[in-house]
Amino acid sequence: MTTPASATEKATEKAGPKSGRRLLLQYGSDLALAYIFAAIDTVAILVPLRGHTYTDFAEKNMAGVLVLMALGVCFVAVAGAMSLAPTVRWFAVGAEPTAQQRDVATKLAGRQSAILAGAWAASGVILVLFNRSGGAAMFVPVVLGVVLGGAAAAGTGLLLAQHTLRPIMFAATRGAEPRLTVPGVFSRLVLLWFLCSAFPIGVIAGFVVLRSYGWFIEKNVSLDTPVLVVSLAALVLGLPTMILTSRSIADPISEVVDAMAKVEHGHIDTLVGVYERSQIGRLQTGFNKMVAGLAERERLRDLFGRHVGADVAQRAIEEGVSMSGEVVEAAVLFIDMLNSTRLTENLAPQEVAQVLNDFFRIVVGAVDEHQGLINKFQGDAALAVFGAPLRSEDPASAALATARTLGTELRRLLPVVDFGIGVSAGRVFAGNIGAENRYEYTVIGDAVNEAARLADLAKTSERRILCSSAALDRATEEERERWAESYSTVLRGRSEATHVYSPVAAG
Repeated sequence: MTTPASATEKATEKAGPKSGRRLLLQYGSDLALAYIFAAIDTVAILVPLRGHTYTDFAEKNMAGVLVLMALGVCFVAVAGAMSLAPTVRWFAVGAEPTAQQRDVATKLAGRQSAILAGAWAASGVILVLFNRSGGAAMFVPVVLGVVLGGAAAAGTGLLLAQHTLRPIMFAATRGAEPRLTVPGVFSRLVLLWFLCSAFPIGVIAGFVVLRSYGWFIEKNVSLDTPVLVVSLAALVLGLPTMILTSRSIADPISEVVDAMAKVEHGHIDTLVGVYERSQIGRLQTGFNKMVAGLAERERLRDLFGRHVGADVAQRAIEEGVSMSGEVVEAAVLFIDMLNSTRLTENLAPQEVAQVLNDFFRIVVGAVDEHQGLINKFQGDAALAVFGAPLRSEDPASAALATARTLGTELRRLLPVVDFGIGVSAGRVFAGNIGAENRYEYTVIGDAVNEAARLADLAKTSERRILCSSAALDRATEEERERWAESYSTVLRGRSEATHVYSPVAAG
């Protein structure tokens, strides 16, 4: 089964040293950007309070905060790249990951959150140590900044890095059942709500509460500027956060939808990349399993059709296990190879098989061309039916035309192969014969026996083709003109004479 070249799989196929370095740079940049976004949020909260608090934290620590921000950006970028490096080593060379390497790759999301939160926690500890003489008034803004900044950085980092890690997750989870190791759809929506709504609203509410009680913020100061800045920050940073969240859900679902459309149009070898470690990953895996089941069913149907004929296979699928049948007007063509035993004596087994394949390839092609059905192969003989299981307006003419076509086509195999063709028509039983657990579609009737006897006689006739009056009487006037009566004879196993006809000219 082949897989369409999705963006994720193309990235996986292009894995190499250069792509490995690009991944490390991109991943480090993602974490650095997440840290910067969180820092902007935090600064947007603390700076507007400048001059409005009992202990002016922003005034005293601005230089230190900027230095810590710069160091934090460098730290998360380097630490993120270092945490990804062991995974990139096997990914870049296209190696199959071990169980331990798979486990390490699937825990990248947790490690990156720890790196981002740890950077903020370390910055907070440093600020507390530098401001230990300021008491609780200095401690409150540090804790507020660390908690809000760390949460925002971890949440934004998950959204930013997810797209970068997709090729690695696809390679690491290929063939494995997805486990929930990253936030699922519900968790991502809650995270979006927190970052875009709860976070800024909570900050504004906190300003109001702190001012009303005179904690940290003086009661007589105006909050217009801080509230305006926080609102604008939420508005500006909320849009990219919402875009990242929606794309993290919509992109993989769109791939599944596109793949479903391809399957609907008959491309049942379509698969999707499994790179999500959430409910979406289970959707991707479930889709691939469904497609694999459809492909297996189609393969079995194709094999079934090759064994019994496409029309019979379709009939079996529609009717299920049934011993039903019906009596219909049909024409029967029986073709038998002459002196096949001598072939096995003079040729190697594989050469005999090749001769038989060439012989039956011509037979099947001619029968299909005239809307007939190869009912069965019997060693070096074949039985073709016209008018069953699919109805035909003129089965006799179709069978006779097929016989004439074969008479021309099979002469190409002379003198290696000789043959005899018999054609008859009449009412036959067409249906399933056998037991409930093993049966086959076949036709039974006098026309079948007569066609087989005529095929034996045809082996010694000039044209190698004979038909009965029963077949000719049911054919069109145009087809009857192509045949002439040869003689009458009593066929083996019959009590009455049969009028035998042969083509007036080959082809």
